Amino acid sequence: MNKVHLKNKLSSLALSMFRKDFFGIYHGSLSAKTESSRFIINTKEAVFDALDEHALIELYFKKDYRWNQASIDAKIHHSIYSQISEAKFICFSMPQFTTAYSLEHNVITPKDYFGYQEIGSIEIFDPKQFEDWYDRAQSEIAYYFQTNKTSIMVIRGYGVYAYSRDMHEMAKKLAILEKSCRLLMLNSSNKNYELD
Repeated sequence: MNKVHLKNKLSSLALSMFRKDFFGIYHGSLSAKTESSRFIINTKEAVFDALDEHALIELYFKKDYRWNQASIDAKIHHSIYSQISEAKFICFSMPQFTTAYSLEHNVITPKDYFGYQEIGSIEIFDPKQFEDWYDRAQSEIAYYFQTNKTSIMVIRGYGVYAYSRDMHEMAKKLAILEKSCRLLMLNSSNKNYELD
């Protein structure tokens, strides 16, 4: 695939996700595998509503100086790409309703049609303590994907990791998940309101 075209697609997706509040200005990561041992990922300084040529960097699986410029999540993306052949695109986002829902629940079971049809129930992963999470994340996230045979991982109080062979399919599932969590929270707040 043409790398300039691929970077443009990543930039366009990042802007859409930023507008939906899936990414903060400097918070999140988005990548695409370019070859068997290379991938493009955002840099540390990337601003997601304006990802340009300089905000995306291509990394080799073998670490070199470029890794110093890459997103803090680059090791996690590398681990997923090197262990899961289906992964062509990876995203780490922090959609507000999904993340908030994860704080109080262990499973997300959508009650809306699209959530039920497209994603079904998703178990929420508990990272236990945050102090050493980034030390454990690269192995635990890839392991979770492999053992649970899923392409979406909701991590309590942290956010959502997703991968796919198709960038638009990945974005669609993340959007449906976020909408389902929003509906679940609205439904719950309506029930609490009725009790008052």
